[in-house]
Amino acid sequence: MEIFFLKLANLLFTVNEHDAIALVRHPILLLLPLCHNDRVVIFDRTDFGRSNLSLPKGNCRHDPNDQALKVDCTAHSIEYNVGTNTYRPLTILTDTWCSSGTVNTDGFLIQTGGYNDGDRAVRVLRPCDEEDGKCDWDEINPSLAVRRWYATNQILPDGRAIIIGGRRQFNYEFYPKSDGLSSGPFDLPLLRQTLDREENNIYPFVHLNVDGNLFIFANNRAILFDYTRNLVLRNYPVMPDGDPRNYPSSGSSVLLPLDPSGLEAEVMICGGAPKGSYHSAQVNKTYLEALKTCGRIKITDESPSWSMETMPMARVMGDMVLLPTGQVLIINGAGAGTAGWENGQNPVLSPVIYTPKANVGPRFQILQPSKTPRLYHSSAVLLRDGRILVGGSNPHVGYEFSGVEYPTELSLEAFLPDYMNSEYSKFRPKILSSPSELSHGTKFTLQFALEIMSRRGVWVTMIAPAFSTHSFSMNQRLLLLEISKVSTTEGTVEYEIEVTAPANGFVAPSGYYMVFVVNAGIPSEGIWVHI
Repeated sequence: MEIFFLKLANLLFTVNEHDAIALVRHPILLLLPLCHNDRVVIFDRTDFGRSNLSLPKGNCRHDPNDQALKVDCTAHSIEYNVGTNTYRPLTILTDTWCSSGTVNTDGFLIQTGGYNDGDRAVRVLRPCDEEDGKCDWDEINPSLAVRRWYATNQILPDGRAIIIGGRRQFNYEFYPKSDGLSSGPFDLPLLRQTLDREENNIYPFVHLNVDGNLFIFANNRAILFDYTRNLVLRNYPVMPDGDPRNYPSSGSSVLLPLDPSGLEAEVMICGGAPKGSYHSAQVNKTYLEALKTCGRIKITDESPSWSMETMPMARVMGDMVLLPTGQVLIINGAGAGTAGWENGQNPVLSPVIYTPKANVGPRFQILQPSKTPRLYHSSAVLLRDGRILVGGSNPHVGYEFSGVEYPTELSLEAFLPDYMNSEYSKFRPKILSSPSELSHGTKFTLQFALEIMSRRGVWVTMIAPAFSTHSFSMNQRLLLLEISKVSTTEGTVEYEIEVTAPANGFVAPSGYYMVFVVNAGIPSEGIWVHI
């Protein structure tokens, strides 16, 4: 493993110590969605004071309701260009603290809710290659029926996003709306039923099942939900041990890679914190050990049940990232405590790779540790070149750069899995050509170059861009595509394969995906395609 720092120079939202004392009393918020132009968009609160990055002249924010500054001419969102290692300011006018989002069918970033004057806002960013500031946020406020703070988004087969829950919201709604604000909210009893004294049911885990319904997990319970009829189709068994897994207990969850048949789907949930952890940390300053368990459940089975496994170490506030190989990276987090200010202890510095199809014992592999604690308000997202961009960490009420055990961390970090080691270059495919537009269920042709092909041949994976915040990557999805034909020209290292696109929008909602060719566990650099 190799870990290195992207030189972003701590200019993003840095304040000097004087300003920090005077203005900063709220945490950094790091949200990392990747767009199809290879730009990562980063957010922070608007009501914590000035940043060190100015907005273009004349783009000041005038907000009489702001809790820190009524006029602010600095940026609280940026667009980071992965390829050039540069960034530019974006203009956010309302507060995005603890919000949510998704990438829509057209590749636009749809960002919803937040806090204070932003809790009913929707913000839209059209990705483009312009560097002159013409591409910026378009805010519609109010646009949501109720305030959405700590809610979850999921893209649907019809192109809408469903926005579920949030603090003190036991309901859901959709965006865009056909009839303005009158559409919703719609009651979701699960969220009320799973409320406990520490909440533990906000930022619910939501995954689109291959039948078009939604798997929704809150606290320690899950349902299969038909959002078109507002109907619970199935109550899944309570997760063994009964401990909570959602914020602030903050485990993480992924929909495991989907096979080409699109007939089965399996969800995995890892880590979290035992019952009472938040109260213990807040009131007693006692930090209970985090959970070491992961649960897997085939949500498409007739009689589904949880299969439990034990991670190499306990972890709360970890991020789970699907890799092009079909493996799962578990990174960031703490070994004790919960999410929230001053509530986490014992940073877990060693990432773990989980191989879903390996035998039960060797499924977990411990990787080389980082030197940077990544606790509350950290995030991780897969980049098209196979690296994982990791950033943030602020377990404090405000910016705290000194005099604390875990200082606020403003750096971005690139994590390189083993498959990026130079020793594997001869096994690494290079995609030469592919159609940029696909249709569900149709065949398409990929050309790639490869020096040495594995005896097992190659496989092709397709990954949807995710919106990462608070230990959950919304809309993260990996598909294993069916290969029907492989051919090569004698005497060359160039190959051509015939691949079938996902069958329908239940399996893969329309939108942008990264496509990878994988050989002997070594992925190519991805390419963007649009279904």
